[in-house]
Amino acid sequence: MAEKLRGAIGFEKYYSSIFAARWEALKSALLKEASPVAFDAGAKTYFLDSASILAALTLPLDGAKKILDMCASPGGKTLVLARRMERDAELISNELSFERKFRLERVVSEHLLPDEKSRVKITCKDGALLCKTQDAIYDAILLDAPCSSERHVLSSPKHLEQWSPARVSSLAMRQWSLLSSAFRILKSGGFLLYSTCAISDEENSKVAKRLFKKFQGQVRAVEFDEIQILQKKHIESDIPLFGGIEFPSFEKNEFGFSVLPDAQKNCGPIYFFLAQKI
Repeated sequence: MAEKLRGAIGFEKYYSSIFAARWEALKSALLKEASPVAFDAGAKTYFLDSASILAALTLPLDGAKKILDMCASPGGKTLVLARRMERDAELISNELSFERKFRLERVVSEHLLPDEKSRVKITCKDGALLCKTQDAIYDAILLDAPCSSERHVLSSPKHLEQWSPARVSSLAMRQWSLLSSAFRILKSGGFLLYSTCAISDEENSKVAKRLFKKFQGQVRAVEFDEIQILQKKHIESDIPLFGGIEFPSFEKNEFGFSVLPDAQKNCGPIYFFLAQKI
């Protein structure tokens, strides 16, 4: 895509080339106000997208003693992981930005019960550099990577005017550096869940494709049927917590799964894939 595509006009051409006839309906859905659901975080209710909860409960935590949420702020997915993890597990909730770390600390402090809160350790590090100082020590990792967040861009004239394909490419490079670091610090047999709220293939399936190509023979993609079984199992294992939430369905694409708001009652967007280190 030519770099001259910039601003609102460039944004329109870029995404209409990806989604073709679907783009108008998807854009209309993205422009609507999001509809978060209430999540019982223990001490206080937290509101977040049901598609985000669905992604976070996909990550297998059975037997996981050391868990990492690599880019954790604002903290919704950290709350879901903290409620799901076993009683002797520890969750490292990491955020690079000092300002966003303070928000993360406040969310954890206000919403979790004391026992769960005591087992969440909040750090402020660059996830892409963790592989330089840590070994393969995590049983499960969630990487909810920084992304274009097109829903936010569309609702902000300032951000829409600043949009460019170079921004998408820059984010994809950052996402890959985070993902490759996460894979290196994951234990053999452990699971890695990657997610974004972006809708471009460059930040989603193409980032996933790099992982499976670079670490071929060391990683397997968890397939559609297994994902569905995992989600059903995790929901049914805690009906009081998840049973009352109406979860969206997801679409399969080349290297993962998407929830898009035009098809799922304004839920999402979210992209995710689950990988296991072998």
